[in-house]
Amino acid sequence: QVHLVESGGGSVQAGGSLRLSCTASQYTDSTKCIAWFRQPPGKEREMVATDHEDLGTTYYRDSVRGRFSISDDRPNHTLYLQMNNLKPEDTAMYYCAANSACGLLPRLYNYWGQGTQVTVSS
Repeated sequence: QVHLVESGGGSVQAGGSLRLSCTASQYTDSTKCIAWFRQPPGKEREMVATDHEDLGTTYYRDSVRGRFSISDDRPNHTLYLQMNNLKPEDTAMYYCAANSACGLLPRLYNYWGQGTQVTVSS
């Protein structure tokens, strides 16, 4: 069983930055892809970014590309999401998720963290 723990959320003003961390209890074949999702209030969960360890591929949704970036510290089982130039529409609960392969849909992921709240004020 893989456990994921997110941290780094908080409240910032528009234009500010936050760095989220996702630490896994272990890395296995089931955690080759680490993804960040978010769920804005009253909306469905949506994929923000994905990172596949073996393929070396990183994917971002259009609305965050150029503002968000993924980096990793795989020896310490940690993946980061650097979020710059935050906007009020980025306000959401952010989750990290893991699976053997990357995909856009939440249902594809077997492991989830508990989430960390990001609030951006205008």
